[in-house]
Amino acid sequence: MFTAPQVVGLLQELSFTHVVTIPDSTLGQWEDDLKACDEIEYVGVCREGEAWAVAAGLYVGGATPLVMIQCTGLFESGDSLRNALFDYRLPLFAVIGYRSFLNQSTLPGDTCLTFTEPILEAWGMDWVLYDQAENTSEQLEAIAAHCLRCREAGTPGWRWSPRGELSHATAWNAAGRIVERAPGNPWR
Repeated sequence: MFTAPQVVGLLQELSFTHVVTIPDSTLGQWEDDLKACDEIEYVGVCREGEAWAVAAGLYVGGATPLVMIQCTGLFESGDSLRNALFDYRLPLFAVIGYRSFLNQSTLPGDTCLTFTEPILEAWGMDWVLYDQAENTSEQLEAIAAHCLRCREAGTPGWRWSPRGELSHATAWNAAGRIVERAPGNPWR
């Protein structure tokens, strides 16, 4: 798993001004460092749908926000996401934790593994799944490249973080095998 300083450093390099989040057992491990960073404003929200609305407002106000939530929160936040990304066509970027992806024995029968990718396909958004647990500079570079590609195209982008066990979950894992998807992308 990437360390909090690595994550904060990458977000600073990519000029994110805000991280809008509900920390879970994985993403929450970066919370203290994000809150301590002077260049990035940490914005905690109550529900994942609120994360998209807050990020939309920040973007309209001239900020560069990042939404950071778990896939179950993505399921919950569909209407807010639809408004921000499709109705208002805001090019927001997100890191989504993919619960149980790397360690499927943690939650046997977890339906996140059944529904996450089909739901993502249904949205027709540009997304990349980084499905390896190794922590390398190549992975950080791949994450940065995807974010910059989305920014240059003026489109939203999603970066899926496969997650392992709840107590030692792995998030923001990159490259090894990178699966890129952009079918039916309404932004093209």
